[in-house]
Amino acid sequence: MRTGRVLVIYLLVTLFFFGHAELVSAVTMVNGAISEPLSSQAGDPARGRAIVLSRQSGLCILCHNGPFPEEQFQGNLAPELGASVAHYSAAQLRARLVNPTYFNPNTIMPAYYRSEGFTRVAPKYAGQTILSGQEIEDVIAFLQTLKTKATE
Repeated sequence: MRTGRVLVIYLLVTLFFFGHAELVSAVTMVNGAISEPLSSQAGDPARGRAIVLSRQSGLCILCHNGPFPEEQFQGNLAPELGASVAHYSAAQLRARLVNPTYFNPNTIMPAYYRSEGFTRVAPKYAGQTILSGQEIEDVIAFLQTLKTKATE
């Protein structure tokens, strides 16, 4: 009985201190795709665009470039976003954001939805993902708009 109380208190304290950090559920990748969304709410393209262009959260623009004329400094280490997303479904994009090393073990792209297996992580970030499941769904929704623009 006492062990159960201690466990409940520990979980509540952990959730309190880690704010938006979510308990990462196991995701299933089949043939390079994760078909199940990482959140119950549909992705928002406007929020996704803000994450992609943010130099504080998504950091995508540091390595990638794309059709963002308002962004003066864009990356050149990774593929151009507009061209690269045209080849992938939402499930395939989700897999690439969750576990890019599945596709390229030497990639420098971070796993945005992994919370374990890192080295030298600051204590305040331990056990947290870079992006929440909802943020990943927002990014996917935005990337899908690039795919639509590329085919027009």
